This record gives sequence, C-alpha cells and structure tokens, in this order.
Amino acid sequence: MDLGLAGKTVIVTGGGSNIGRATSLTFAKEGANVIIAELKAAFGEKVASEANALKAGGRTVVIETDVAKMDAVEAMVNKTIEKFGKVDILVNNAGLGTEILFVDTTPDIWDKTIDINYKGVLNCTKAVLLHMIEQKSGAIVNLGSDAGRMGEFRESVYGGCKGAVIAFTKAVARETGRYGIRLNVVCPGLTVPTGEELGEGSMFKGTESYLTPENLAQAAKNYPLRRLGKAQDVANAVVFLASDSASFITGQTLSASGGYTMM
Repeated sequence: MDLGLAGKTVIVTGGGSNIGRATSLTFAKEGANVIIAELKAAFGEKVASEANALKAGGRTVVIETDVAKMDAVEAMVNKTIEKFGKVDILVNNAGLGTEILFVDTTPDIWDKTIDINYKGVLNCTKAVLLHMIEQKSGAIVNLGSDAGRMGEFRESVYGGCKGAVIAFTKAVARETGRYGIRLNVVCPGLTVPTGEELGEGSMFKGTESYLTPENLAQAAKNYPLRRLGKAQDVANAVVFLASDSASFITGQTLSASGGYTMM
C-alpha cells in the first residue's frame, strides 16, 4: 500500500528512542522528511544517521527542542518551515512517566509530568496549527496511553494527562476538520525498548534493573495476545493514521496494545 508520505514533512517529538525512534525511521523509509525534536540534540543524532543512511528520498534532521517551552517549540517549527517549506504531519510523542502512588506524589511531580505530557502537546499543536490551516491540510497524531483510557495503578497523574490528550484531540479535530486537518490518538500499552531502541532520552532509562525477563513475562500475561508491544507495533499505527490512507479518519483513539484495553 502506498501511504502517500514521500516528500511530506513530519515532526516527531521525542523521536530519538523507543516508539519515537521507530516512528521516525518508518516515516523515513516512506520517503518523508523527518524532524526529530529532542530535548538534547545528541538524543536524536544516531537515529537521524540511521534514517539518512536509508537513502529513501527524504532527509532527517534533529532540532533541539524543549516541548514544555512555547518559545522553543515555535523556534523549532519556524526552522522546519525554513528548511522544508511546510509541516504536513506532527507526531506528539515526547512523554514522561513516573510510577508512583498518587498519595506519594508532590506538586513538583505534577508540574513536570503535566508540562511534558500535556502542555507539550498543547504547545506543539498550537505552533503548527495556523500553518496547517493556511495550507488547508495536515495530520496530527498524539501518543496517548491505555492509562488514559482506563486508569492504571501508580500512573494517576500520567494517566490524567493522557486522558486530557484524548479529549483535547477530539475537540481540535472538530474545530479544524473544515480545513482538511485530521487529529487522532494512538494509545500504546507497555512498550519496553530493547537494545538500540533505548536512547539516552528514553523515559525507561535507569529502569533496566526492574525490567527483567521474569517481570516482563509476568506483565505479558495481562495481554490477550500474550506479549508486550514492540515500538514498531505502535509506529505502524501512528504512520498509518498520519497517511493519506487514513484520510477519512479523525477524532479517533486507537489502542495499539495487544488487546490490553478494549473499548
């Protein structure tokens, strides 16, 4: 299937590891120009090199961006337009998760979690939207989480942010559909990076001792398909929803999580 992505310009926030890495590389394989927006440029340089080595017709570059800061996001979008002339697709992938009981959280944890997982989505969406309205086309795919659809133990604040992302996506999809702009959400389940997928900017960095084969095997029993998700499983859903093949799909939430959540 031709997804019609060749020559498109795509921004992937947090594109240097795990789901973001797989998403960036999949867009690159389709011939798209990819901007990896990472907190530190070094987090995305290896992925950019991998993408450009594919020689699939597009270019991949890294732009250092703190998605929690509107001025940094606007600068990234302006650089993207200067370099490629347009923004066709935005993937709001950057995220931060903290597993902790709500009674043990603090306002500092709330602020940090909300800044990345929710305000980051608001900032990036606002920064591209006027451009997409002017060109009367665009696709935005936001990474949610099954924690935002059903609630999850020790993920109250994170899940709250992802629930907000889902509602926000639907609202903006209604507001901007008249301009040919589509917004959808992909909700992963537990998607643990391995090997090169575990980039320096990954929220899983430092948790390797907990993610033992035994613990992961136990977690997989909660999934009807009896396995945990791979980054590519989620990236495939993201890229499809961003593509012309999904041109009549908007305002939807898709769980790419092996049946963990069934809505």
